Amino acid sequence: MIILDQLGIADKIKETLETVFDPEIPVNICELGLVYEIITKEDGTAKIVMTLTAPACPVAGDIIDEVQRKVADVEGVKNALVELTFDPKWEKSMMSEEAKLELGFL
Repeated sequence: MIILDQLGIADKIKETLETVFDPEIPVNICELGLVYEIITKEDGTAKIVMTLTAPACPVAGDIIDEVQRKVADVEGVKNALVELTFDPKWEKSMMSEEAKLELGFL
């Protein structure tokens, strides 16, 4: 995960993102490796660049809406943006060791 933090609140945003779970997988989106970048700017903009486990994820809209809503609620954020990308494509190797262990991949 890349963090570019001009506001000094990226850690709080990351903590918030750790409360967002893919409803089909009992692991948060950070541990799954779905969050590629957290970018904050001095004007209060927070941008999250993320992916999904699959392009046709049936709950994609729900996850993106939850990320946008929760990041917008972080103190200091005036504008929350979520950018969805599939480059690079997500793969299991992007998960944390903890997530791999929890999901039985270790």
